[in-house]
Amino acid sequence: MEKTFQTGSFSFRLKFPEELVLPVDMEKFLVETDSVDYTYIITAVDILPEAEGELIVDRVDLQVFHTKEGLESRRIGVKGEARPYAFYRETAQNRAEVFVGRWYLAEVEKYEVVFLSLLALERRLAEQPCLILHCAYTEYQGKAMLFSAPSGTGKTTQAGLWEQYRESRTVNGDKALLEYDGTAWTANGWPVCGTSGVCENKKFPVGCIVMLSQAKTNQAWRLRPAEAFTSLYGQITMNRWDREGLVHSLDLLEQLAGKVPVYHLACDISEDAVKTLEQEIGTGSFESETYAAALHKNMIQKREKHA
Repeated sequence: MEKTFQTGSFSFRLKFPEELVLPVDMEKFLVETDSVDYTYIITAVDILPEAEGELIVDRVDLQVFHTKEGLESRRIGVKGEARPYAFYRETAQNRAEVFVGRWYLAEVEKYEVVFLSLLALERRLAEQPCLILHCAYTEYQGKAMLFSAPSGTGKTTQAGLWEQYRESRTVNGDKALLEYDGTAWTANGWPVCGTSGVCENKKFPVGCIVMLSQAKTNQAWRLRPAEAFTSLYGQITMNRWDREGLVHSLDLLEQLAGKVPVYHLACDISEDAVKTLEQEIGTGSFESETYAAALHKNMIQKREKHA
């Protein structure tokens, strides 16, 4: 079988056997196009191929190998499992082979994150003006409001409060693909939604990002670009062993922190948490990009002064 998908401006084609059933949410990202950025050929096997090249990452759930040509291979597993379930191998700059153990095909269909791990999309997107943010992605007043924090902090809960009291809607309960066109940032859907069960393929300009922490008293404040960079760093998916890709992602993160308003909301679970953030943003309005741009310009001037 053959299907083509797109998230943001990145498109990829999958060629795969009928015995491999794709996760349901992948269907929301189907497109009709002859030209794609990348092609994956997926094969179900009883025995995974052997890896070649230099071993650069050796974890229980992942081994990464690099060849002299700059291509990458991965043995992909799960913590607690005795053997890996897949082998990923790049054969060209725009093509990869993926071998999936037949013993794991049911899990690939059941868990979106398992399927996406086969494609190493964070490596592909490190070549694009994109960042993957761990967040609850909501749409409010035609713009994206992104609630970000470590798992268990309450991203989905706060998104739900805005749905309940301000009629926003959640686009994705776990991640958003952020894309920069050189002028502005947009949030795009992502085919993994975690336990939230909410996954839509929608695109909106980014209005603001809200970093969350739990507290008994609700407080909200605007973060300076350096503070925003530090807060966002741990919530961005990066290929941290690829130096060139990592530098690219960090540069983009600096642009994001300087361009987009980032707030911190220390909150409980109540309508007062919504009102507190709304008041800090400015009566529900996201018209604060000029201020963010000024902060970013000041940050660049300081860097040039000390260079």
